[in-house]
Amino acid sequence: IVEPPNFIRALDAADPVRAFRQRFSLPPGIIYLDGNSLGALPAATATRLDEVVRQEWGKGLIRSWNTHDWVGASRRVGDKIAALIGAGEGEVVVADSTSVNIFKLLMAGIGARPGRNIILSEAGNFPTDLYVAQGISALLPHLSVRAVEPGQVLDAISNDVAVLLLTHVHYKTGHKYDMAAITRRAHECGVLVIWDLCHSAGAVEVNLGAVDADMAVGCGYKYLNGGPGAPSFLYVAKRLQRELTSPITGWFGHAAPFAFAGDYQPAPDIARFLSGTPPILGLTALEVGIDLLVEAPRDLLFRKGQALCSLFVELIDESCQGYGLELVTSRDPQARGSHVSLRHAEGYPIVQALIARGIIGDFRAPDILRFGFAPLYLRFADVWRAANSLREILATREWDHE
Repeated sequence: IVEPPNFIRALDAADPVRAFRQRFSLPPGIIYLDGNSLGALPAATATRLDEVVRQEWGKGLIRSWNTHDWVGASRRVGDKIAALIGAGEGEVVVADSTSVNIFKLLMAGIGARPGRNIILSEAGNFPTDLYVAQGISALLPHLSVRAVEPGQVLDAISNDVAVLLLTHVHYKTGHKYDMAAITRRAHECGVLVIWDLCHSAGAVEVNLGAVDADMAVGCGYKYLNGGPGAPSFLYVAKRLQRELTSPITGWFGHAAPFAFAGDYQPAPDIARFLSGTPPILGLTALEVGIDLLVEAPRDLLFRKGQALCSLFVELIDESCQGYGLELVTSRDPQARGSHVSLRHAEGYPIVQALIARGIIGDFRAPDILRFGFAPLYLRFADVWRAANSLREILATREWDHE
């Protein structure tokens, strides 16, 4: 095994958040560059889940809804996420899936903008965002979905748009929108904006309050390290909470859920966007991941994430020229998330060859290789080894020999 050069070792030695790596259960011999799809397992998660299952559920039984504040888990964990995305207390709850929360917020936004008939989004947005919007269009035939190219979004915002649904960091390209500029333009036209933060929360700086954001959603299983299928979160600015109405009027969204009244009365705050009983085991695992991020110095964390991306791009530039790779993600740290995408005609077999070497990235059709750089647990040496292996695979066309 070729050891990384001294300057790479120096970067790791000077890394101010390097100690967090020890708090994850990472398989030996694996370089994990797919935390942008499923974050690594925090070492404390299994113990915490065991405690909840054996003690709180097993012995506490139904009493734990109160004695261990299961009832308040959605809001408690939501407030912790709020600290990661520049939101205030009482503006974030954890509930349901990203798709369900997009449906809730789209319907709420449409209801608050009567007379407008467009849901605006980006062509090539993550499919679930577009699918949910298309489903609402089928339910409400007066509405249509307008999907434009990324560079046309600002010009497409107009007075006939009810809601703009955008992913802050694009899942495939890594492109990051200027949240402040787009939100400002939308508000000039009376348009509500829903930001999808699935590839942003815990990865890049987000300050919803500073940009006067309206609504946002995000998943818990990527950079938040909440585990496969972890529950989602949603954000609604306090100034909108009484104005917007959730279309899923479940009992946990009631003003007094345990009064068991026969008629629905929405909660006066963010709780109105809850619906069913909170998934305590999923929330428990997510909270462990969130607590790690809340503990980390986020300015240093996000700076490290971009340093990892920049190093990878520089190494690819230096050693992989002439092999048919094309950089898709921006070279500008201000214009990208915390993953780097490359294009190659043999993208899928190249990714499989990397995985065979213990370097786990992922592939997105038709030709995108994606590499996620989760700064809590990745080292600069991991980035160097991944780039070095990619060069060797390209130089030898290793995928042809398997």
